[in-house]
Amino acid sequence: MDTIGANLQAVRTRIARAAVGCGRAAADIKLVAVSKTFGAEAVRAAHAAGQRAFGENYVQEALAKMAALADLSLEWHFIGPIQSNKTRLIAEHFDWVHSIDRLKIAERLAAARPAGRAPLQVCIEVNLGGETTKGGVAPKEALALARAVCDLPGLKLRGLMAIPPASDDTTQRHHYFAQLRKLQENIMAGGIPLDTLSIGMSGDFEVAIAEGATLVRVGTAIFGTRTDSKIKELA
Repeated sequence: MDTIGANLQAVRTRIARAAVGCGRAAADIKLVAVSKTFGAEAVRAAHAAGQRAFGENYVQEALAKMAALADLSLEWHFIGPIQSNKTRLIAEHFDWVHSIDRLKIAERLAAARPAGRAPLQVCIEVNLGGETTKGGVAPKEALALARAVCDLPGLKLRGLMAIPPASDDTTQRHHYFAQLRKLQENIMAGGIPLDTLSIGMSGDFEVAIAEGATLVRVGTAIFGTRTDSKIKELA
């Protein structure tokens, strides 16, 4: 578990270095530690090293961790595909949702958000590469969805999220991240205030920061490599 603390510090150093390199402040970039498939003890170790925001993809796994870590003050982000039959649980237990890609899901989340809780902070997921294996709204449809989400009670639209097509080409990664940033700027020009650009993971968050990321979702660089068998078990 000491390794998790050391890894977190290394990631924070990389974030700070990347921010300085493009004339930004590291304090303006939020780190979400993606703890999916790792147990509550790993989250507890990260918390002990100063981490507060955690990302999860699987609802039942996340709920078990929340129960085991109820003594800690944590911020939970749902970052995976959203099934209609899981919207109530997500709305009741999470602080953020990054993966809204259709109005029906947003409406269900809004209806299920408990009245006594602060609005659910949400991002619209955009499918930049038109990949059929990934969720996300088409870029040309993002503005209309953003307008509709803004009108829903119980939700607060914060920004956009994307997982661009896999590529070892840094230029391609810059291209996709810049495309999302420009889309956000266009939506803001339409009168919708946004302050969050959720892009960048373990292998490319420095590129994302250079293109304006305000939130990076980092898992492997903090917790280590996930096993395929564990991912299939939880999916």
